[in-house]
Amino acid sequence: MQIKNFVAPVASVLAIAVAGPALAADGESTIVAGRMFADFSNIDLKNDGVESTANGTGIDVKRFYLAVTHNFDDIWSVNVTSDFNYVANDGETQIFIKKAYLQAKLSEAFTARLGSADLPWVPFVEDIYGYRWVENVIIDRLKFGTSADWGVNVNGKAADGMLNYSASVVNGAGYKNPTRSDSMDFEARVGFVPVAGLTLAVGGYSGKLGKDINNSPTPTQHTANRFDALVAYVQGPLRAGAEYFQAKNWNNVLTPASDKADGESVWASYNFTDMWGVFGRYDNAKTSKDLLPNLKDKYFNVGLVNHPRKNIDLALVYKNDKVDGGGVVATSNGNIGGVRDGKYDEVGVWAQVQF
Repeated sequence: MQIKNFVAPVASVLAIAVAGPALAADGESTIVAGRMFADFSNIDLKNDGVESTANGTGIDVKRFYLAVTHNFDDIWSVNVTSDFNYVANDGETQIFIKKAYLQAKLSEAFTARLGSADLPWVPFVEDIYGYRWVENVIIDRLKFGTSADWGVNVNGKAADGMLNYSASVVNGAGYKNPTRSDSMDFEARVGFVPVAGLTLAVGGYSGKLGKDINNSPTPTQHTANRFDALVAYVQGPLRAGAEYFQAKNWNNVLTPASDKADGESVWASYNFTDMWGVFGRYDNAKTSKDLLPNLKDKYFNVGLVNHPRKNIDLALVYKNDKVDGGGVVATSNGNIGGVRDGKYDEVGVWAQVQF
């Protein structure tokens, strides 16, 4: 949700941040945290051989989260997380609310949230993947899902952490758009950790994506559905995993034609020392299997990472994304493709800062 007059709220949050975590006399506490994703890179995007206006060298701050959590007691708390981003070629800076929820944690097995909160799948995979600051996970990168939405979420862990789950009933249009619609969407995930470090998970989504609006001149034609699966291993310096998704009518809720998509992502990273490591990832997807059956997206990145101190990460990264088969794929790095093909190259330094 974009906020136009945000000066006063931001000033209040910054005042709390300067003061630091506070513990009230009655035991209530307030915690402030932040996270920034930034890069200094060169982009070369050509669609059908024509250079994009997005090309060039520059600095982007793609995300800057500022979060305030107030704990009333061991059960009740509230969280407000603002999100700032500046992408050089967008020509504007945006500040909006990503999360704003009331939480009741009754036990490790059951926590409920009301408001804009993490959805079950994308944040879960991001935490295991570990390199969201370099690139979104595959369904977020290809816009077949998002990380938060307005609604109700329940989540928890059981059997000493061997089982985990999360389920959300949401408006469906994402955290930037809390618009009310005639129906609500559902997303859920179940995870299993059979041995230390190994995670197996499946999930799914079903709904109208916030497009089922009363008295709309464009009524919905389909329900969007998505199936997700993950296998990952995280232990010591090693992270490795594979994610798969299958979607139906994700981009065709309002159109008569039906369509399907699927894709997979494999990734790994290894820290040789406390300061140095390497990482890489490969995505392969077909985003319109019925309407544009030859359309393919192939993406990869490789990088050398440095951890100069706790909560600061720096990486030298190369990204490549190629779309061919006739058509355009909407990605987190822009629209890639054309009548023939589209090619995206980006090289530079990425940074993550947390506090």
